[in-house]
Amino acid sequence: MNCGRAFSLEDVIRKDGVPYCSCGGVIKPDVVLYEEPLNEKVLRAAIAQTDKADTLIIGGTSLVVYPAAGLIDYFHGRSLVVINLGKTSRSGSATLNIAAPIGQVLKRAVLDHALAMDA
Repeated sequence: MNCGRAFSLEDVIRKDGVPYCSCGGVIKPDVVLYEEPLNEKVLRAAIAQTDKADTLIIGGTSLVVYPAAGLIDYFHGRSLVVINLGKTSRSGSATLNIAAPIGQVLKRAVLDHALAMDA
């Protein structure tokens, strides 16, 4: 899209086929699609937050797609947790490795937390 105009989900759903803006650009979600560049401001903010984090949890990634995979290079905290089905390039340096699907691990963590809150 060329103009940067925001659209609601309802606006997009009501359109038949590929949704276009009146400026002529294709309306797409506010996500980064494969091979698109990351927003520089967002990337700088992610680097800054990673640099000052005490704990970094990485989940559901092979750590091979850059530049997002490179964020771990800015982590200097104490605890690195890797949640992934397979080994990653950082599994050996992780404080904790959990070999399971990220969705399964997070579901369990949320349920355990909810149960602890009820107790």
